[in-house]
Amino acid sequence: MSRFFSNKYRSLVPYTPGEQPTERKYIKLNTNESPFPPSDKAVAAAAEAARLLQLYPDPTCGELTAAVATLCGVQADEVLLTNGSDEILNFAFMAFCDDEHPAVFPDISYGFYKVFAELNGVPYRTVPLKDDLSIDPADYAAAGGTVFIANPNAPTGLALSPAEVEGILQANPNNVVVIDEAYVDFGAESCVSLVHKYDNLLVTQTFSKSRSMAGARLGFGVGCAALIQDLNTVKYSTNPYNINRMTMAAGLGVLADEAYTQANCRAVCATRTQTREALLQLGFEVAESKTNFLFARHRGFGGAELYAKLKENGILVRHFNQPRIQDYIRITIGSSQEMQVFVNTLRTILEEC
Repeated sequence: MSRFFSNKYRSLVPYTPGEQPTERKYIKLNTNESPFPPSDKAVAAAAEAARLLQLYPDPTCGELTAAVATLCGVQADEVLLTNGSDEILNFAFMAFCDDEHPAVFPDISYGFYKVFAELNGVPYRTVPLKDDLSIDPADYAAAGGTVFIANPNAPTGLALSPAEVEGILQANPNNVVVIDEAYVDFGAESCVSLVHKYDNLLVTQTFSKSRSMAGARLGFGVGCAALIQDLNTVKYSTNPYNINRMTMAAGLGVLADEAYTQANCRAVCATRTQTREALLQLGFEVAESKTNFLFARHRGFGGAELYAKLKENGILVRHFNQPRIQDYIRITIGSSQEMQVFVNTLRTILEEC
């Protein structure tokens, strides 16, 4: 680092994104991207919007906000569009956390929570997952801070029910509870319906996974109008034009093609089931995923070893060095053909060792 770098950030450990290699062609099962291209309607809308790139985009994202509100069954003033769901999560750390309201989140979860806390100078407390890597809602009773829970959780893929989330909300009436639903479209139940019942609930979602728009960077949050107003204050104090014109248009295009999204989700879930069954037959322990990935380990091999051997064979998965999960690998669900290659390659690796 340079001698000019602010002391407040010198100890910051940034988030490590999944590999995006350019030196060779891999089967990429490491960053939870969709195996399907974006909707043709999204592509066409983005191309048309490119004709007006000389103009600033609508800072209110009015048309897209209305469309998302309709999708979620809420009012437009209960929705905020952001540059990926990471941005609204960061806004939430900025708006709802401070010395009197520390952040509280699981010890094994989305790695950005810790980064956002440290970036914003927010004290935080991590809550250990249970031995089976699930979240125990009772651990968040009277949490004493702003709660952040990925549901389904990452990298485990396990999900809480809306009733369990409701218990957390009831136990923390004076603190905001943020439910990060990045993977909700792959078999979990959304908590969006609870925002009219609890004024301390913020639900975040993304277009990156189920809607094949990871490269566009589009996310949103749903909460009561007062919470959204708070987040808009942060947004308009940082970057009013946070959604570019092409992304906004692509978002409208994909929402106009909901049948395409739902068909893709069903296909991913079917391939996930097939892949899980194959892994079980190979002797793996595999969590019951409600996401577009699987979290698995084999008693005979370390996670780092499997990651390395798969990479040698042209397949990228994700490995984490945290002690409790270092024996696991996280496997994005690709196309059915990609997953067959993955299983066959894994079988060969196990046989050779």
